[in-house]
Order: sequence, then C-alpha cells, then structure tokens
Amino acid sequence: MITFIARRLLSTIPVLIVVAVFVFLLLRLTPGDPAAIIAGDAASTENIARIRQHLGLDKPLPAQFAIWATQVLSGDLGESFFFKLPVTELIAQRLEPTFALSTLTIVIAVLVAVPLGVLAAWRHGGWLDRALMGISVTGFSVPVFVLGYLLIWLVSIRLGWLPVQGYARIADGVGPFLRHLILPACTLSVIYIALIARVTRAAMIDVLGEDYVRTARAKGLPELRVLTRHALANAAVPIVTVIGIGIALLIGGVVVTESVYGIPGLGRLTVDAVLARDFPTIQGVILFFSLVYVLINLLVDLSYLLFDPRIRY
Repeated sequence: MITFIARRLLSTIPVLIVVAVFVFLLLRLTPGDPAAIIAGDAASTENIARIRQHLGLDKPLPAQFAIWATQVLSGDLGESFFFKLPVTELIAQRLEPTFALSTLTIVIAVLVAVPLGVLAAWRHGGWLDRALMGISVTGFSVPVFVLGYLLIWLVSIRLGWLPVQGYARIADGVGPFLRHLILPACTLSVIYIALIARVTRAAMIDVLGEDYVRTARAKGLPELRVLTRHALANAAVPIVTVIGIGIALLIGGVVVTESVYGIPGLGRLTVDAVLARDFPTIQGVILFFSLVYVLINLLVDLSYLLFDPRIRY
C-alpha cells in the first residue's frame, strides 16, 4: 500500500511538468500582449516596452520558463500582472467559494443520483426506469449557463426566494452562506446527477443478475437490504469512479457557474486572468487544479480497496 501511494505520488511529477510546459507555451504563443493591456489604450510604445522589460517578457521563452519554473519549485507562483498580488495569495483568497460550491454540488449530486440510479435499475424496463433516464438525458444535454439563467429568472427574479448573485462567506453565518450557494450548486449538480445516475443504473443492472443477489432474495431478506447491502455495495467501484471523474470535471463547470452567479472563486479568477492575459495567475490556477485532479484520482484508486477487497496493488 505504502509503495503504491509513493509510486502514484511520484508519477504526478511528470504530469505536472507536462502541464506546466503546455500552459506556459500556450499562453505565450497566443495573440495578445499583457504589457499592452496593463499599459492601457493610450500608452506609448516606450511605456509598453518598459512594462515588458519589467515583467521579463522581453527575454527568450527558455529563459522565461527557467525563471518561472525555479520560482514554482521554491513555492513561489509569481506575482499577478493584473491584480498586483502574489498568485498564492490570490488562490488562497478565492479557494473558499470554489471549494464550498464544489463540495455542495457533489453532495447534492450523489444524494440524488445514486438513489435514482438504484430505482431505475430496480424497475429496469418499466415506466419509472424510462422516466428517470429521460430526465437524466435532458439534464445532461442542457448547458450549465442556460440552466443557470433559467433558475435565476424563476427562483430569484419571479419567486424571490434566493439571491440573484453574489457570495456570503461561512463566517458571516450559515444561513446567508447557504442562501447564496444553494442555487449555483443545484445548477451545477444537474449534469452530474445525470452522469452518476446513468452509471449507477448500468452497474446495478449487472449486479442484480448475479447469483448472490438471487440467493439473498431467496432467503427472504427485505428488498431494501438486498439493494443496498448486496447489490449497491458490489456495484460501488464504477460508481465511485464516475464520482471521482465528476469531481475532476467540476473545474470546467465551476468557471461557468461562478461567472453566471458572480461568485468570487477560482473559476471567476481564471476568467478575469485570461481576459487580462495575466500569465502568472493563469499558470498558477491551472497548476493548482492539475494537482487537485491528480490527488482526487489517487483517492479514488485507494477507495477501491474499501469497496472491493479483491483488488490489490
């Protein structure tokens, strides 16, 4: 076990290096000059050149990458061109909203999707199965931003139940915190409910046909216990896998959702940094998301041992 964890942690290093090189080159080879954006529309050529020299953008690409990589290895992600703050400080400031939104989204998705998938598999081929899967396909097909604006119009503007936009930190009280977060989390969870429900249904259908499930039913065990203790427990591996994938896919959904609802998280920070051509901030946020993605995959792999003791590394 310890050897497996150490091997997986070491395998993250080349992944992060490849991501760092790709992001570094992608940002610098795309059109646009951050120095010109910082200087403003009325800036002279001399001012732009002076800003480029101050930011180190006048150096060759290998020299820029070497300087940046050395700083990253020492724990310094650089200073934002646009926000004039250390990137690590920016990430720390914006981490709570994104973490809260992602956590609540996954909790809602799992609590809703897994029972729906189990019900659909239990009534496989019936009207309940077709209805649930039809709803899942619809939820998976609607873009997040479209659903977000529809829910804002209905729940916030027409009914006035929840705030339209904004974010309240948990330190300001649990009530305001949830009031500002529940609508974005429900919006973002729809697509993951559809994904997890479909995988749960497929895994449960396979397991419900096994001999040990028929034996449990023949013993007269309650159907709920058969579905949970015998079927769902043995179908957990693909379900946990898709939940882990869903957490990783939240990165893209968070960017859109935070922009729609005006949440000052890492997704909104990424959009602002891209528009401002803020190289250090974009690179720092993407590296942070990449590290989170790798750690989530590691945790998912380790969770297999809990759900299926036959798996050994």
